Amino acid sequence: MFRFAHPELLYLLIIIPLLIVFYVVMVNRKKKAIAEFGNPELLKSLMPLQSFKRGAWKFVMILVALFFVIVGVSGPQFGSKLQQVQKQGIELMVALDVSNSMMAQDIKPNRLEKAKMAIARMVEKLSNDKVGMVVFAGDAYVQLPITTDYSSAKLFLSNITTDAVPVQGTAIGAAIDLAAKSFTPQTETSKAIIVITDGENHQDDAVAAARRAHEQGITIHTIGMGLEQGAPIPVQGQPGQFMKDGAGNVVVSKLDEQTLQDIAKAGEGLYIRASNTEVGLNRLLDEINRMEKTLLEEKVYSDYAEKYQYFLLAGLFFIFVEFMILGRKNKRFLHIHIFKKSDEQQ
Repeated sequence: MFRFAHPELLYLLIIIPLLIVFYVVMVNRKKKAIAEFGNPELLKSLMPLQSFKRGAWKFVMILVALFFVIVGVSGPQFGSKLQQVQKQGIELMVALDVSNSMMAQDIKPNRLEKAKMAIARMVEKLSNDKVGMVVFAGDAYVQLPITTDYSSAKLFLSNITTDAVPVQGTAIGAAIDLAAKSFTPQTETSKAIIVITDGENHQDDAVAAARRAHEQGITIHTIGMGLEQGAPIPVQGQPGQFMKDGAGNVVVSKLDEQTLQDIAKAGEGLYIRASNTEVGLNRLLDEINRMEKTLLEEKVYSDYAEKYQYFLLAGLFFIFVEFMILGRKNKRFLHIHIFKKSDEQQ
């Protein structure tokens, strides 16, 4: 089997016919210029060292060298080797609160951005595990289906804002239910959900949702985003302005630790309170790494052997040959008849 790693570079081969056309035009101009001085056959005696054929051979060597170099940089790959790759790990769903209260700045720069930075660092430390994301506020949505594509995970994560969910609120139970349904079906893989929120749940029974998920073999961990004293919620697009209640008082969002502790207890997981120094995902990752690893996937793929070096060596060889061919005849070898037949034809 044969393929090119960078087939688009083969378009550079168009340079070769262009150079041929250019060379033919230049040779014809040169012959016409000589003919203007007189009969070319008579002028040969005045230019005993001139050799058109040597120049032509040098040009051919350059073209051949260029061909091999272009093919070489295009990454020719030969053969294939079938391999079986087994990956063992767990499946992990992150449920991230994107309600307006997550914009509070008691944790810098704000609760949501701090959580996103911690998730990105956690994803970088994953190995073979599958990860997915659910975002929630008054409702819950799958932001990233379960995957081992960590680059995509970080890309989706970077685009998360409080606008990701149009309905405001904090429906932690709905997020847990949706995350539990988002795992790969009919697998015995160890599963865990990490709920990252300030815990201000007013819409459903999150503890009951955690119990239902745990009955399915899913461990529920919670991380509380926020400090005890809480913080006002900034109004987006209005610097220095904060959300107010119906009486005109500034709303202060505080962490509801008790709810998050109850959720973690129901899911037999850990509860960790975030701070300005750390979010706690590293501690959870250590706990997750202690979970039983199971076979996630088995792949059979072709491994191609790189052969570009042979083409580049061939290119260097023809460049060396071109260098060794002199453009003009050497006075010392005029009487040596190695090129006699060629010279007579000139």
